[in-house]
Amino acid sequence: MKEIKAIVKENMLSDVIWALHQVEGLTGVTMTEVFGYGRSKAKNSEDKVTFASVEAVPRIKLEIVCSDNLVNTVVSTIQKNAHTGLRGDGKIFVSEISDSIRIGTNERGENTIQI
Repeated sequence: MKEIKAIVKENMLSDVIWALHQVEGLTGVTMTEVFGYGRSKAKNSEDKVTFASVEAVPRIKLEIVCSDNLVNTVVSTIQKNAHTGLRGDGKIFVSEISDSIRIGTNERGENTIQI
């Protein structure tokens, strides 16, 4: 199993989520509103906010746990649909997941993320 974390622009969220709905076998996505900065330190961003004198921009963090065989499809779907061609489009991170537990049934492993 893999975890995919993606940071995307808020205005691209609906396109990304719609496209992820089309990925056969993908069972869920968690979305969180986050703030941060990248290479430009949010200096020229129109949507920047300030926390204790630190400038940051709002973004959406997507978290997805999926089977290894879906990783390339999910990553390319996010990449294609979050891309604007402008600086600050976001990042995608892929990590290994050693276990998963479905709280309601006590199931463990890859069965917890499959349809």
